[in-house]
Amino acid sequence: MKKWFEKPVHAIDHHHIESARLHQSTLTKPQGSLGRLEEIAEAFCGWQSRANPQIDKICVSVFAADHGVCQQGVSAFPQAVTTQMITNFLDGGAAISVLSRELGADFSVVNVGTVSPLPDSYTAHEHLVNANIALGTTDFSTGAAMTDEQLEKALILGKSQVENISAKLFIGGEMGIGNTTSASAIYAALLSLELDRVVGPGTGIDAQGLLRKKKVIAQSLDHHYQFLNDPYQVLRCLGGLEIAALVGSYIACAQQGVPVLVDGFICTAAALLAVKLNPDVRNWLLFSHLSAEPAHCIALEELNADPLLQLNMRLGEGSGAAVAVPLLKAALALHNNMATFSQAGVSEHD
Repeated sequence: MKKWFEKPVHAIDHHHIESARLHQSTLTKPQGSLGRLEEIAEAFCGWQSRANPQIDKICVSVFAADHGVCQQGVSAFPQAVTTQMITNFLDGGAAISVLSRELGADFSVVNVGTVSPLPDSYTAHEHLVNANIALGTTDFSTGAAMTDEQLEKALILGKSQVENISAKLFIGGEMGIGNTTSASAIYAALLSLELDRVVGPGTGIDAQGLLRKKKVIAQSLDHHYQFLNDPYQVLRCLGGLEIAALVGSYIACAQQGVPVLVDGFICTAAALLAVKLNPDVRNWLLFSHLSAEPAHCIALEELNADPLLQLNMRLGEGSGAAVAVPLLKAALALHNNMATFSQAGVSEHD
């Protein structure tokens, strides 16, 4: 019997895509002159089964968790920062908090599994889901990051955050000290890449820290080599609780017919896993920007994805995706509101 994440995704309305393409050809511009903006509008017509699609409601969920591999000194920051950043998100001081306010998005933070407890004053915060499946993952250089039960719970938690949402666009963010190490290991495993091509500075480790990070990932890949042909096992052995929750949210969005705007390095690792687990999920993903982290461009090529922006960002949190939203809105505004040649009394080309 198929697991829930293997079940079919929502069908895309190709009739509306074709109608949108015809409509674009009647607008007062040379055909194709708006480039990707035309493609974005056509995609949203197919996603929403509407001639005049809108992005009038956006859902942003930031999944946070800690990583046991931090015991190997792979990050420039202590693990306490994960919990501290959750409070910063909730206080409105983080980049994604600011951007979500600017977008008028429904914003939430999901504590999937941090080592440090949240202060009591935050545990009942209206924008917090305090699930805490485990006190971070196990150090995946010596054992599997998660048990099967923990992974299943994290996937379902991600799914639960997007079930029955009325949003027209979903942005998943992440926070977890050590999660670039996890994402790099996932890329190396799924794409069979050499470590020099996947391991970057993350939060800003020095040259010695970078070498240590590569060594830890190499050790981890060797330790789990018998599982690396199975994306589910790659996630269980090398992933993070927040990455698993992202995977669950992306798949559930596709199953419900909600397009996802994917952020950078970590979120694309989750997207890659989601597509490996359920290939049709790819049809519901847009990729916001090219991260400054190595291997991101390789993963995007694997996913046949052309990112919307290149701003040398590597913050995470969903910030790059949030920055790209006005571009999507502009594409839909042009599609919905430009005059046709006949309406404007403008002569068409011969």
